[in-house]
Amino acid sequence: MKAFEDSSHWDTAAQHYEQTAHPFTAKYAKSALAMVTLSPGARVLDVAAGTGALALEAARAGAQVLAIDFSPGMVARIAAQGLANVEASVMDGQALMLPDSAFDAVFSIFGVIMFPDWRKGLSEMARVTRPGGYGVVATWRDSGAATFLLLSQVRQTLFPGRETMAMPNAVSALSEPQDFAREMTAAGFTDPQIQAVTFDFELDIAALDEPDTLFGMSPDWTSLTDADKSAVVAEVRRMAGDRAILPIPSTALIGVARR
Repeated sequence: MKAFEDSSHWDTAAQHYEQTAHPFTAKYAKSALAMVTLSPGARVLDVAAGTGALALEAARAGAQVLAIDFSPGMVARIAAQGLANVEASVMDGQALMLPDSAFDAVFSIFGVIMFPDWRKGLSEMARVTRPGGYGVVATWRDSGAATFLLLSQVRQTLFPGRETMAMPNAVSALSEPQDFAREMTAAGFTDPQIQAVTFDFELDIAALDEPDTLFGMSPDWTSLTDADKSAVVAEVRRMAGDRAILPIPSTALIGVARR
């Protein structure tokens, strides 16, 4: 089993994820929400919600939100926000325990792409979306984003012959707009529109003082020797030069379709 397919991996990472990844993924969640029109009180489902970047934004905009994730640790972080119009529940996105056509909009922001059976995840999203409702999916391009993307690039520079962390199968399968649109259609959605969205992840160079905290969620880091890790840190410092913040442009594709 790959680490990202193990709920206990995400349980352990939940607090760190909320502090580091959540603020960044929230930028893409806001972009995704801006691509659809939701009426007040709209029923929204957030699949593989993580710590709730999309769910919390939708709730603050007035939606009634159900956020689901297979990680109890992630779900607990969402519940801890205490928003009255957000329900958080542990659930497998590949087999949603929910009725057909129950939601006005179903989102998955970098979630369904992590599933072993991501096509089943997409079809489950379509099943629970009402006719005329929206399905919205975000996936990464390239080798992910933020520190994962940076680490992949640095490894290719320093250790060009070594394999890097395998991306989830869906990232490769959905990396081109025409392929992404075809898969959304096959899942049961119609008229998919795919848009590229790029934001800079702003890496605080001071965080390199504790690189295990910065890169520790990636097997591309944990598989390195201490000497290799020191070389990676030195290369990132070289890339930054005199800058205190190193921007890492990270591109996502966001697919929006109707049911």
